Amino acid sequence: MREIVLDTETTGLDPAAGHRIVEVAGLELLHHVPTGRSFREYINPQRDMPEEAEKIHGLSAQFLADKPVFKDIARPFLDFIGDAKLVIHNAQFDMKFLNAELKGLGLEPLAGDRAIDTVAMARKRYPGAQVSLDALCRRFEIDNSARNFHGALLDCELLAEVYLELSGGRQPGLTLERRQQGGTVAQPLARAARPARPHSPGEEESAAHEAMLAKLSDPLWQQ
Repeated sequence: MREIVLDTETTGLDPAAGHRIVEVAGLELLHHVPTGRSFREYINPQRDMPEEAEKIHGLSAQFLADKPVFKDIARPFLDFIGDAKLVIHNAQFDMKFLNAELKGLGLEPLAGDRAIDTVAMARKRYPGAQVSLDALCRRFEIDNSARNFHGALLDCELLAEVYLELSGGRQPGLTLERRQQGGTVAQPLARAARPARPHSPGEEESAAHEAMLAKLSDPLWQQ
């Protein structure tokens, strides 16, 4: 079961208002576990960067000026995601931006039913609770200390761990190790052998049991 954890960063909230994608990233999962394959591109939006957006993701217009435009990364991106399901936190937002960019190039939009929205999953599982990515990391004790800004690839790595928990949690003996260069892979946990617990009753327990039986009429234990 191949899935792609997906995230974008943008210049604003609405592509209809002229806002564009400035970063897109994906992380490949097989059976909910990251394989180590990832995709990430910074994108020149061919417009200014609003101050409020830069405060969120830290990407300035100057930094993005020499990056490729979306047209140049569209085919490699589509080849990477293939026909996999797309795991997205607040899927409507990212799908809206991606389809606006694809439509502008005359390419087929991504079907809405391909998206698995982890916000919807979290709201169903924890009604009334906060479901931001940071809040879910705190709930599942996932280290998000490197998240000083919203970065698409880092957010994909964190979301992969959140999605695993929302899907039922880690299998015994597995943990996820985040690689320094991006991507996460399954690692076996070291398991210490425990001595068998004694189950035979002690002298005091046996004496207490006999005293209890003496108070009963025709106790089952003596039949």
